[in-house]
Amino acid sequence: MKRHDPVAQVERSPAASRRCSEIERPPMPRKVKRKGGTVWEVRYREHGHHRSRVFDTKRDADLFTTEIRQRKRLGTLGQMDAGEVLVSAFAVEWWQLHAETNLERSTRESYASIWDKHVLPRVGEYPLREITPELVAKLRAELTASGVGDATTRKALYIFQSVLAHAVLRGLISHNPVKAVKKPRHRPASVRPLAPATVEAMRFGMDPADATLISVLAYAGLRPGEALALRWHHVRERTILVESSISFGEEKGTKTQRTRTVRILQPLVADLREWRLGAGRPDESSLVFARPGGAAWKDHDWRNWRRRVYQPAAKAAGVASRRPYDLRHSFVSLLIQEGVSIVEVARQAGHAPEECLKTYAHVFEEIDPGERRPAAEVIGTARRDVRSAA
Repeated sequence: MKRHDPVAQVERSPAASRRCSEIERPPMPRKVKRKGGTVWEVRYREHGHHRSRVFDTKRDADLFTTEIRQRKRLGTLGQMDAGEVLVSAFAVEWWQLHAETNLERSTRESYASIWDKHVLPRVGEYPLREITPELVAKLRAELTASGVGDATTRKALYIFQSVLAHAVLRGLISHNPVKAVKKPRHRPASVRPLAPATVEAMRFGMDPADATLISVLAYAGLRPGEALALRWHHVRERTILVESSISFGEEKGTKTQRTRTVRILQPLVADLREWRLGAGRPDESSLVFARPGGAAWKDHDWRNWRRRVYQPAAKAAGVASRRPYDLRHSFVSLLIQEGVSIVEVARQAGHAPEECLKTYAHVFEEIDPGERRPAAEVIGTARRDVRSAA
C-alpha cells in the first residue's frame, strides 16, 4: 500500500495547479477590444485578490508590467493601489487614530479649524500617491497669496505632514513629500512684560479672588491652566509646586509634562494668605481657584473671567494685551531684573533655557546690572504707590 502524500496530492490537483500558476505566472499585457477601440489590459494578483489595469498603449502596459515585477521582487506590491485613497478620506483615519488619542482638546480644535479651512479645500480630493513636493510647495504659495499668516501656514503644513507620516507608517506611500518643502520660519513676537505698577493698578479694587489670580499669574509666572489647577497643598513655605494643569475642566499634566517649583515672592504670600482666610480656610486638597462647590473651572468660566474681569481692568490700566497669559512675562522680567541666571529663570518659568533666551533676549539686554533690585521689593514699592495714589 502506497504511503499517503498530501503534498503530492496537491501537486496533482488541477485546481491547485491553476492557483499556483496564477500566483507564479508573470503578468503580461493583452489586447482587449472595447466599444471605443482596443486597449491593453494587465492582470495581476495582490494579497490573493485579482487586480487589473487598462492602458491605451502597449508601451504604458509594458512599463506597468515591469513595475509589478519589480515590486514583487522588493515585496512592495501592496503599495501599488494603496496610494489611491483620497487625502480627505485618509485624514479621517489619522484624526481617529492619532489626533483623538494624542492631542489635547484645545489643540484638536485648532488643528480642525486650520485643516478644514486651509488644507482640505485645496488638496482633499487628491489621492495620496499624487501628493508631491511640488504640489505641497504650490499649497504653501496659495496660502501665502491668500493672505494666510506665516504662523498659520506653518501649522497647516505641519498638520499635513503629520497626516502623511501616518500614511507612510501604514505603508500607503513610500515617503512624506511635505518634509521636502521649506516651512515659513517661526518669528516669536517680542514680549512686553507688564511693570508691577501696571499689575497693581489692575488689581486695585478687585474682588480678592480675582486680584489673587492676577498675582499668581504675574508674580509666580504660572500659565493660566496651571494656576487653575493649583491646590492649597501646592502653596508651600518658600515655593509653589506646579505639577498639573486644567484644560476644559479636566486636570492633566503641565505643558512640558514636568513638575517644577517656583520661588514664592513675599507679596504673593500675603495675597494667598488673605484670599484663603476670606474663602473660609479651605482644606489642603481644595483648589485655590474653584467654581462654587469646589469644582475646577470649565473653559467657559475662564473665557467669562477673561472678558468680564481681566480685559476691562487691563484696558483701564492702559494695557494693550487682551491675554491674561502675558502676565507671566512680568514674572520672568522680575527674575531677570533681580539678576537670576538664564538657567534658573527658564526652570521656574517652565521653559528650556534655549527657548527662554530666544524669547527674552531683548529683556536681558535692557537690564542695567547696576539697577538690580529684589523682585519682592519692586512689587512692594509699586503696591504702596498705587494705594497712596488712590
